[in-house]
Amino acid sequence: MKKIVLASLLGVSLAAGAATLLKADPAKTSVSAVFKQMNVPVESKFKKYTVAIDYNAATPDAAKASVEIDTASLDLGDADMNKEVAKKDWFNSAAFPKATFVSSSIKSAGAGKLNVTGKLTIKGKSADVSFPLSVKADGAKQVFEGALPIKRLTFNVGEGEWKDTGMVADEVTIKFHVVAGQ
Repeated sequence: MKKIVLASLLGVSLAAGAATLLKADPAKTSVSAVFKQMNVPVESKFKKYTVAIDYNAATPDAAKASVEIDTASLDLGDADMNKEVAKKDWFNSAAFPKATFVSSSIKSAGAGKLNVTGKLTIKGKSADVSFPLSVKADGAKQVFEGALPIKRLTFNVGEGEWKDTGMVADEVTIKFHVVAGQ
């Protein structure tokens, strides 16, 4: 009997430390791209994405995350510009409908801070990336916030005449604010 109780308690304590699959709240979550066009900052939101986070505040190093973004859902505030950015020279959304991020490591960096490493794939090109992430509890939910700076030309976003960074800068920051709970 002692062995059964001990095994049950051990199972409960292991489960309590394991990561927990959290579901993003679409009404409170946002993913955007920030860049400069003609040296003027522009922030445009992606309208369609899926975020999967396995996270337990007691064991942050066991966390995992993945994000899948519909590249044709970038909203630049103008229907014609939205169609243009989905074309071959930019995201080529017909051939590459999704941009993805999959974490390979999430490590605690102090209270409310994590360092995330993983693989970012855009337009068929992959790169290893790392970035800081803040996390805080909001009632029963967790709020994850961060920014990932990238170079768009690394991923062939902006080909042909758009390789010239005089019109649209090479530097892009992917910003995200994810509110997630069970």
